[in-house]
Amino acid sequence: MKSLVIAEKPSVARDLCKAIGGKFEKHDEYFEGEEHVVTSAVGHIVELCMPEDYDKRDAFWRLANLPIIPEKFKLKPIEKTEAKYKAIRKLLKRADIGAVINACDAGREGELIFSYLYKLSKCKLPVKRLWMLSMTPAAIRESFANLRSGEEMENLAQAAQSRSEADWLVGINCTRGVTKRLYGSRAGNVAGVGRVQTPTLAIVVERERAIQAFKPRDFWRITADFGVTEGSYEGLYQKPNYKKNDDEHDRVDRIWSEEEANKVVAILQGASSATVTEEKKKSRQAAPRLYDLTTLQREANTRYGFSARRTLQLAQALYEKHKMITYPRTDSKALPEDYPETVRKTLLSLEDKLGEVATRVVSKNWINPKDKRVFNNKQVSDHFAIIPTAEAPKKLSEEEAKVFDMIARRFTAIFYPSAEFAITTRLSEIEGLIFRTEGKVLVFPGWLEVYGKGAADADEDSLPALSTSDGDPAKAKLQDYALLKEETKPPARYTEATLLSAMEGAGKLVEDDELADAMKDKGLGTPATRAQIIERLIAERYLERDRRNLLPTPKAETLLDFLACVQAEALTKPELTGEWESKLHKIEDGQLKRETFMKEIVGMTKEIVERIKTFSEDVDAMPLTDLKSPIDQQPLYESMRAYRTKENDFAIYKIIGNRKMDIEELRELLEKRRIGPLDDFRSKTGKPYSANLLLDEETNRVKFDFGNGEGEGGNGKVDFSELAPFAKCPRTGGDVFETPAAYIVRVVKDGEETTPIRVSRKILDREIEREQVLKLLENGRTDLIDKFWSKRTKRPFDAYLVLQPSGRTKFEFPPRAAKKAAKKAAKKTAKKKQAKAK
Repeated sequence: MKSLVIAEKPSVARDLCKAIGGKFEKHDEYFEGEEHVVTSAVGHIVELCMPEDYDKRDAFWRLANLPIIPEKFKLKPIEKTEAKYKAIRKLLKRADIGAVINACDAGREGELIFSYLYKLSKCKLPVKRLWMLSMTPAAIRESFANLRSGEEMENLAQAAQSRSEADWLVGINCTRGVTKRLYGSRAGNVAGVGRVQTPTLAIVVERERAIQAFKPRDFWRITADFGVTEGSYEGLYQKPNYKKNDDEHDRVDRIWSEEEANKVVAILQGASSATVTEEKKKSRQAAPRLYDLTTLQREANTRYGFSARRTLQLAQALYEKHKMITYPRTDSKALPEDYPETVRKTLLSLEDKLGEVATRVVSKNWINPKDKRVFNNKQVSDHFAIIPTAEAPKKLSEEEAKVFDMIARRFTAIFYPSAEFAITTRLSEIEGLIFRTEGKVLVFPGWLEVYGKGAADADEDSLPALSTSDGDPAKAKLQDYALLKEETKPPARYTEATLLSAMEGAGKLVEDDELADAMKDKGLGTPATRAQIIERLIAERYLERDRRNLLPTPKAETLLDFLACVQAEALTKPELTGEWESKLHKIEDGQLKRETFMKEIVGMTKEIVERIKTFSEDVDAMPLTDLKSPIDQQPLYESMRAYRTKENDFAIYKIIGNRKMDIEELRELLEKRRIGPLDDFRSKTGKPYSANLLLDEETNRVKFDFGNGEGEGGNGKVDFSELAPFAKCPRTGGDVFETPAAYIVRVVKDGEETTPIRVSRKILDREIEREQVLKLLENGRTDLIDKFWSKRTKRPFDAYLVLQPSGRTKFEFPPRAAKKAAKKAAKKTAKKKQAKAK
């Protein structure tokens, strides 16, 4: 009888055949040898059934049907990989197969992939477990010689199934319940809720609310230019007796009072020289550790602007198609301890890509098998770090080549010596005032050489040396000084890079030590799912991309507000994942029964669903506002989603057309029954548009008005009969009209009317003049227009309007001045003002 070996992915199946040795005959879905038949899944190929698979009536989402708690969870093949499932099931039923070897990845998810496959196929064959942390041929053969029994892995399988079923119960029931309460029967609106995606969304929303609530504070900094024999340098004033405190914006160089700043300047006005002292020390910087997926995604986003999803796609192509890197969906930054020889061969193979910097590691004998930053079995989980393979180089796309170069250089650099710097801290004292200057010089590049950096490239932060001619103690001439007025800045918005970091380190947000410890190696999501979670939040219109930033939508805030109202905040916090991970670890260790855990999850699900179903706002608990009802001028109450009368015979929503309304905008609409045009409304597909809002005289309902007959959503026809064109469009030959809301190009051809170009008259509170519209039609873009007002940053900005092929416009921003150049310009302006004051 033969044993059927089931790996998690095809590449592993091939490696197993090579390690086992002997002759293997290749078939469509498997390899067959004398004692083994080796096949593979392609990740998950079996999933839990959906509610409608149990009862067709549950295809329709109804609050009355919740909660949905299956007595026994059922399984089904994943539709797109059903052929793979059927092929493996056929192998399991072969008469000459007497045992099954689970060779899926060594971890909880690998156990779940095999467990679901085994259960759905109703297999009764005995199971052995191939537990591999290394993929060298010797390690694979050793694992085959020490197969574990299926019984040994039962607790791990139970923990895996419990996690899967718990996510199903919470996700299915809460998503359906919240969707019905927020959107009723409106088609296309889904309020997705999940253990991982909702806390991730909460992280972004919390940051956005902090930005919106931020109040900038003025502060002053003082710089001074000093001259010594060998050249000039700049110092920054340091407050005396400074200590860190609870003010997160306080710094040793920030003065919070203009009066205090002017006192310092007054002392400088009568000074001519400074006494100089300095301290020198050496600093060493080790190479960064090898890539796991999250770090790779984070750095590719920062360096090239790749989304987390795109980086994963490129890494998968390098792994599956080109076979030039190891498995990318990993959370490990270490290699197995038996990998030094594999590392040596791989470095030699990189000569064509990296040249001598790769082979030097081998020739200099820099591979240290005892280096635990690199070779560490305790830090290898289901997979090890992402490194290149020894495969011959392939022709790669530009984006693939960028990701491969990142991986290859990181892999090479970790074996290089540390980089060494000489750091000089210089203090220049004038009449008791201390100015600090730091210089940093690269004296030995070490691993930085892999990135093309030598000692000669890194002296831009060097200081002019002190010489004997400067005296003892040394003296420096005060050449100039400047008082710079600045203001504190709000926290930065999340990019995909920083959000990935926040997800990975979510355990740090958990106060309970036990729960935080359970999350220390997990965070929110896994390396394989974090990109998918971010993409899902964007697809469900909870987040939007604004260049590299991720911004929450009004839908996101509505969801979190509702969960707070129904006291289901647990779904918005990483503590829930910490609690689950802690208990799943106990199931794995045999300290907690799976049935106990699932009973708790069912209880929690029922409790949250009941709160969702029975939630009702108490008008007496609602805050009274100064907004007035247009019906009787009585004050309106603020509910979760609207401003309403006590009897609820009138209400005006906080979100209109997928746009969060400012309270002052609503006030104007209530008082004047009209406002606009306003920007940033969103269609159901997420497309932005501008419109006026009207409060209907008869119904007191809000309506969109696009001016002169334009229809709801901006797609209706305009009545041009009473309008006169003011220009001809040089692009289309059509007439250019001005309506109350927009400039519109009208083209009539063969009796058929079209409006191929439409430009809002007002964009982000900035009126667009006819002159700029004509330039847009003539040249494809306007002049640089100032004073657009960002609704999100609450700041003005300048931009060009660029005409798109769709006939709509987009912003194009002027190049940002380099930080140093901007600082230099600010300093120059301050010096001019200072000179006038003198």
